[in-house]
Amino acid sequence: MLVRFPNLMQSYAMEHFKEAAKEAEKIMRGVFERTPLQKNEHLSAIYGADIWLKREDLSPVRSYKLRGAFNAMRKQDKNKLFVAASAGNHAQGVAYMCKHFGVKGTIFMPVTTPKQKIQKTEIFGGDAIQIELVGDYFDDCLKAAQDFCKKNNGHFLSPFDDVDVIEGQASVAVEIEAQLGFCPDHIVMPVGGGGLSAGVLNYFKNNAQYSLIEPLGGASLWAALIAGRPVSLDKVDTFADGAAVGQIGNKPFETLKSIGLANVLRAPEDRVCITMLEMLNVEGIVLEPAGALSIDALQDLGQAISGRTVVCITTGGNFDFERLPEVKERSQRFKGVKKYLILRMPQRPGALKEFLNFLGPDDDITRFEYLKKSARNFGSILIGIETKDPNHFGDFFDKLSNAGFTFSDITNDETLAQFVI
Repeated sequence: MLVRFPNLMQSYAMEHFKEAAKEAEKIMRGVFERTPLQKNEHLSAIYGADIWLKREDLSPVRSYKLRGAFNAMRKQDKNKLFVAASAGNHAQGVAYMCKHFGVKGTIFMPVTTPKQKIQKTEIFGGDAIQIELVGDYFDDCLKAAQDFCKKNNGHFLSPFDDVDVIEGQASVAVEIEAQLGFCPDHIVMPVGGGGLSAGVLNYFKNNAQYSLIEPLGGASLWAALIAGRPVSLDKVDTFADGAAVGQIGNKPFETLKSIGLANVLRAPEDRVCITMLEMLNVEGIVLEPAGALSIDALQDLGQAISGRTVVCITTGGNFDFERLPEVKERSQRFKGVKKYLILRMPQRPGALKEFLNFLGPDDDITRFEYLKKSARNFGSILIGIETKDPNHFGDFFDKLSNAGFTFSDITNDETLAQFVI
């Protein structure tokens, strides 16, 4: 493995970290049980490996975030006001632990946070917490939380950029080792701010190979490795919000900077949707986009994991089923079985019938909006077409072109697709 600890002092520090993580994991058992480590026969058969899933999606808050919150809070003065900023899993973990420790917490969340996440945070925290909705974006929310913390002499609970949080997240590795009985050959896990991945790497050190997975639209570790330091991304796709972070944490990067670009993979968000649906339909496992990243990346690893013992950490299952149509839509577009066209339709009798005759028996129209203007010889149609085989579209497009129909495929035009679809 590329992570190296070359001198005696660093080796001692890492050994101390390992013992601290074990101690944290031991104390956690008074709060919640270990999450399961399950061998997945379906994935093992596909990839010719022993693939195990560390089911952090089955924790009390359906993510691993309560581990770091617990470890950081247990070390602090319980008379302190605890302050956090989060739009999801970290907020729920902090809320859960505020109620457990009987302490007061204020959690800042963006105004745009889905009601389902706000309600779950309220349920976990009860009277122990107060939620403040501030700003449209997380950066505004974070600044408000930090300013509030300073004014009220509180303790800010970072979701990842905190040594105690990293130590707490390393309890995942402690459990993997105990449940498996040995260190796995290969560990695959998502990386957002870097708290979990830094904790696992610090625990297992050079004894395993690692693959860290980022959403393509939020690859902050990738950018940091290229720059040699944490840098802020100009734009972040928040679809995989549990791992879509604009800048990797400074403290996690001290460990992750030695990982090497070859061990960092970027997963397209639309492809992750295919994995989410497969795990739901085949295995009955509900994963949020970030929670599915490690499984989605197995197809990129291919022969590199053949015959090996592989642990994929499924980091979260906080998925709102109202998003299921969007997940299905994105998966179909990635597979190429669904496309959206802007079609110029001649204003003459029989033109629409002629167009419909070009469709095959496995083609289905899922959207049709027709704008006819009497002063023009052509009308514009927004049309969505779904088929069983993506190769059908080649023949369909040829028929349209040969018949003189003018059309534009807008499926992969993100700006236009978001506006009209």
